Amino acid sequence: MLQHIFQINEIFESIEGETTFSGFPSLFIRFTGCNLRCNYCDTKYAYSEGKFYSTEQIIELIKGSNKKYIIITGGEPLIQKGIEHLIMEIGKTDKIIIIETNGSMPIDNILGNSTIVMMDIKTPSSNMAKFNNLENIRKLRSFDEVKFTILNYDDFIWSVDIVRNIIDNRCKVNFSPVNNILKPSLLAKWILDSDENIRLNLQLHKIIWKNKERGI
Repeated sequence: MLQHIFQINEIFESIEGETTFSGFPSLFIRFTGCNLRCNYCDTKYAYSEGKFYSTEQIIELIKGSNKKYIIITGGEPLIQKGIEHLIMEIGKTDKIIIIETNGSMPIDNILGNSTIVMMDIKTPSSNMAKFNNLENIRKLRSFDEVKFTILNYDDFIWSVDIVRNIIDNRCKVNFSPVNNILKPSLLAKWILDSDENIRLNLQLHKIIWKNKERGI
């Protein structure tokens, strides 16, 4: 086993709160560090805090969990050196790997039979849309998913344009309202009016644990 050292902010078991896997018990590994600074970021505590784990330690933790789904998240996990080797090692277990990425980093090296990619496409209100790596979209598979976080109607129109002209039914599409700012009912109306095959994506973990920030 090729060994690397990774900085990890937190490891916990919880309910997957987003995408079509929402509601499933999962083991979360939240890596430290992010190369973007979105206006609406809800995990700023993961920018720098964390402890160091070897590949072997992480694999042993995963093997010791009875959860089927392993959520690789951050921060931005793809900026960690050796992450592709860790994902390959996790793939040798009987787990299903869900990789949450902000969409700015190339995804070529993490695609595999045991991996599902959940990729953000940053909207204009995040002030990070210029960092979207749209080349990643053509590499996504039918079981992968993209997520747009919507703050306002301008974000919505911009995102629908991406869905129609670039994604074009390549993968599953989720639209999420910025928590406590955009009303889900309003986003639902916009989706219905658009006649697009878009999934309204609410953050289930924030509904269940309203006043808890970490470990959910």
